[in-house]
Amino acid sequence: MSIVVLGTVALDSLKTPNGIKKDLLGGSAAHFSMSARHFSSINLSAVVGYDFPLKHISMFKRKYINIDSLLIKKGKTFRWTGEYKVEDLNTAVTLDTTLGVILDTVPIVNEKQKNINNVFLANYDPDIQLAFLNTLNNPNFVGMDTMNLWIHTKKKSVAKVMKKVNLLILNDAEARDFTGEKNILKAAKSLISFGPKIVIIKKGEHGGLLYSKNYLFALPAYPLDEVIDPTGAGDTFAGGVMGYLAKSKKINAKTLIKAVSYGTIFSSFNVQGFGMEKTMNLSLARIHQRMNIFKQFFKF
Repeated sequence: MSIVVLGTVALDSLKTPNGIKKDLLGGSAAHFSMSARHFSSINLSAVVGYDFPLKHISMFKRKYINIDSLLIKKGKTFRWTGEYKVEDLNTAVTLDTTLGVILDTVPIVNEKQKNINNVFLANYDPDIQLAFLNTLNNPNFVGMDTMNLWIHTKKKSVAKVMKKVNLLILNDAEARDFTGEKNILKAAKSLISFGPKIVIIKKGEHGGLLYSKNYLFALPAYPLDEVIDPTGAGDTFAGGVMGYLAKSKKINAKTLIKAVSYGTIFSSFNVQGFGMEKTMNLSLARIHQRMNIFKQFFKF
């Protein structure tokens, strides 16, 4: 029930139709951890600079997220500034990116964490994902996320990582970009041929599709009447999926459907506030309450 997650821990500044926020805790590994922690012990591997607020370090500890492998180095923390426009809240416009210490630092794990069986490679440079994975001691289940930047600039490296993973999670635009297929199901079948045993394609407000050689199903998103900030929703979704699968210790139709359902519920909370405003203090009771409502959609 333990997971090692490689990814970014960042400071995000956002402009949305709902307001402007500066220096919010963000990053792929941080958002992943906020949901996965409800089901599994999380070991976070990332790098931040000396400017990283101590209050966030304290928060990780309060949430029982192991940060033994969180490197704090001289320099600036990775920062991202983006804008969401009212006509398309699914797509962020990047205004500025400061790579800081992640530019020349490869995250590490300590010796004990190298033996953990569940690994998630959150969005990161695929060459670093592969190097990181190769330092671990034969994990049983590996999940992976990526983004258009790496697909466009390092597609061969992304493909190398895909050969070594059990689960690939990406959105519909990324799936189409990587495969050249316009149809989502065809894209999923193409992605499976690169090595992953299971592919989940996120479709934002339209839900998602899971495909493997043994399973195929699609689930809707949880309906919301307002979206405040979509940043980190995909990473939060991945944390819910991976966290539940690690807890279940088995892969079958039931656990996969529940895992994707939990990912959907976690991400629905994420988008209802800025940054981790809603997921940081989320309880399992509230998660299960919303899950019970979600289940009602499938009763005929």
